Amino acid sequence: MVVFRFDTALETTHGKRAFLRIEGGVERVAIPGYRQPHTLPEPQGHATTGPKAAPNTVEQSRKRQKGSRAAGASGQAVSGGRARRKATRPDTTRKGALPDFTIIGAQKCGTSSLYHLLRRHPNVEPSRRKEIHYFDIHFDKGIGWYKSHFTSASRGVGRKVISGESSPYYLFHPHAPKRMAAAVPGVKLIVLLRNPVDRAYSHYQAAARHQRESLGFEAALEAEAERLQGEREKMLADESYVSFEHQHFSYLAKGIYVDQLLDWSKFFHDDQMLVLKSEDYFERPREVLKPVLDLLDLPEWEPETWETRNKGSYEQRIDSDTRQRLSRYFAPHNERLYDYLGIDFGW
Repeated sequence: MVVFRFDTALETTHGKRAFLRIEGGVERVAIPGYRQPHTLPEPQGHATTGPKAAPNTVEQSRKRQKGSRAAGASGQAVSGGRARRKATRPDTTRKGALPDFTIIGAQKCGTSSLYHLLRRHPNVEPSRRKEIHYFDIHFDKGIGWYKSHFTSASRGVGRKVISGESSPYYLFHPHAPKRMAAAVPGVKLIVLLRNPVDRAYSHYQAAARHQRESLGFEAALEAEAERLQGEREKMLADESYVSFEHQHFSYLAKGIYVDQLLDWSKFFHDDQMLVLKSEDYFERPREVLKPVLDLLDLPEWEPETWETRNKGSYEQRIDSDTRQRLSRYFAPHNERLYDYLGIDFGW
């Protein structure tokens, strides 16, 4: 795994690579709220204020999609640690192609901004839409449907052109790693990680704005354990089960990054995945773009203008006491992440 952090205070050289070493594997620790229900430290009462939705808005927007397609279409089982696969080029012999890269997450960490930056590169041909969600939500539609979102029309005409997509739910979805490994084993993966406290609040604000969330922020955090209870187990038992709660109400669970990276590391080589600190990308996009282009083997390039997509602005900031509680909650999980990556993100 390639990890970059741009921090002159730590006397690191810009663009220096830090390759993660895994010796004997990494022991998993039971994570409240990811594998099982969790509680925040020092729980407080439910908030009585916050964005409100119509009484039945959330219920009406819940979806249950059923399908007959099972994961692992290649029939290849992977167990007992990281599977080693030789990188292969996407199949371009039929209509459409398969992506050369995918931004797999995390949600509300700058994935839209990075994707729209990359699609402006003259050697990148974007997918027909940014978030295809094939390996998580729409897997029942089949690989032909997925390939229809890409085109190979400009390949082999004198310049290298690659394609890619960005679906930030992939990182958190329990079936996405093995599904993607079976379909595109040579794909390059890009991960953006943001301070999980800020990520959780941004996630909540987006849910409230789209009327998926009717509770105040603190109340939604307290309700997460009950909302998520049994949902992951249902997904593992039935791969056609799509969980609204798992996707939209996982404010805390999605911020426990280390277990998600461990899941992906079972199926992909370390050098296929680039992990970036979101705050570095927000503050110094020019510096962060270089390792991305290196990973994708693209020529150096810089856009005429720099822009940030989906930058949220909130009428009310997160309460200071709530921020402190969340910081304490995430602290041990962040430490596990730093040990795993070999880099302290300073959260």
